[in-house]
Amino acid sequence: MAASIAEHGEDAFRKLFKQYKRRNPPPDFSEVINLSKPCKDKVFTCELNSAPIIEEDVSKAGLRPVKDWRAFGLHGYPGFIFICNPFLPGSQQYWVKQCLKIYPRKPNVCNLDMHMSSVETENIWEKSIDVIRRKGCGKGEPKTLLEKLRWVTLGYHYDWNSKTYSPDHYTPFPKELHSLSHKVAAACGFPGFNAEAGILNYYRSDSSLGIHVDESELDHTRPLLSFSFGQTAVFLLGGTKREDRPTAMFMNSGDIMVMSGPSRLLYHAVPCIVSAPAGNMLPPCLGQRLETEVQDDDIIQSVSEEDWDVCSWYLQTSRVNVTVRQVLASGQTFPDSQASHLSTDSCEKSEEGKNKKRKSESGYERDT
Repeated sequence: MAASIAEHGEDAFRKLFKQYKRRNPPPDFSEVINLSKPCKDKVFTCELNSAPIIEEDVSKAGLRPVKDWRAFGLHGYPGFIFICNPFLPGSQQYWVKQCLKIYPRKPNVCNLDMHMSSVETENIWEKSIDVIRRKGCGKGEPKTLLEKLRWVTLGYHYDWNSKTYSPDHYTPFPKELHSLSHKVAAACGFPGFNAEAGILNYYRSDSSLGIHVDESELDHTRPLLSFSFGQTAVFLLGGTKREDRPTAMFMNSGDIMVMSGPSRLLYHAVPCIVSAPAGNMLPPCLGQRLETEVQDDDIIQSVSEEDWDVCSWYLQTSRVNVTVRQVLASGQTFPDSQASHLSTDSCEKSEEGKNKKRKSESGYERDT
């Protein structure tokens, strides 16, 4: 007789996903690992490699010296590295501004392009800031384009319907994000990492990311990098099978995750965004300003007060996640069929049962 679902335990990953996604009653976060205060029985310290990186270059990207990074691994997850906010004070503001103001610009692609013309989705920031500033004064206004933003793709633009990358759908990858990614990858033992594709996911307070594996890239020997800014999220890291019970951990603003080796193709998901404590609308690290004078050749540049007012308003209820990938191995080219597929077993947003087109518009199939 066939074994019942209950006998195996309802898909262990989905069960935990639903537990943390639940809103009433609120979930119990006592079992979620906080890597800023790691528990020794589940977490161990990772030794990073600072030799190939010039300290001054790291600083120009807004990062502390590699020797000062707090990096951890999880027992049972070889190749997984969690770096607790290695950013210099004030530098996160630059990356947030890039994600909200610069990266949604054309020729990059976003979810709004699925049902709006390119003219309507051009200059999303500029078309949103006046309304947002009025909202900041307590005035009720309709949602802006910035608030409707769910995803942006960079470099090789991911096709949400075919779950492939294509050489025919490419725009130059941002140099500053490439530089940041290159330095982080090198410190984690992957010199020569070539950032070729990026997916930015914009999470509102009720957003979640379904259970999936990132395997559309043609080269899985290179790591997947994940940068988190804004409100805290719960991240679930599972195994190679859906039956494997995942480990839950918090991702705070500034944290970086690296999935490589055996962990590169593990199931993972983000079931919820954690509400900010009363009276602390923004994580303290986002309120810091740059402590040193900016040089012309620095990647990090000062963010104007006007721009940061908009960014900080947005992040009071939101999180931005940037995942960076190398799509092709050195010297590799796309096959004629471009038959590279992403295994996405679930796309669970605020409500379920969305049709395929709506999934491509929402974009919460991909993230790390």
